[in-house]
Amino acid sequence: MKETLQIPTPETLEALIGKELYDIWTSLCQLIEQKYNMEQLWNHGGKKWIYEYKYRKGGKTLCALYAKEQRAKFESLREVFSNETQKIYDETTTFHDGKWLMFELKDTCLFNDMERLLSIKRKPNR
Repeated sequence: MKETLQIPTPETLEALIGKELYDIWTSLCQLIEQKYNMEQLWNHGGKKWIYEYKYRKGGKTLCALYAKEQRAKFESLREVFSNETQKIYDETTTFHDGKWLMFELKDTCLFNDMERLLSIKRKPNR
């Protein structure tokens, strides 16, 4: 039997990831929420993570930016992304359903790239 997910409080999340990363987390959430009207869902993070937080609409996850058509669009725009984002993209394995890019954010310097990647998947609706 799967245990019920206890949605973390802001204090719990800050304690888990630290104040600096929590501030980055909340800033990224604000950036997304200013541009998108989406469902926000907490899930178990699987084997490697404790929590997963999704922005979804119509059964689709906004942050799943890795379908084949999005890869082609990224590749056509690759020069507008930072060297760090290009490196992450190039080193990410391609699966049957696309690429699943993982960013370990330590500051806000990649937020412009995040915004561009999100808009490849779905144009902002705000």
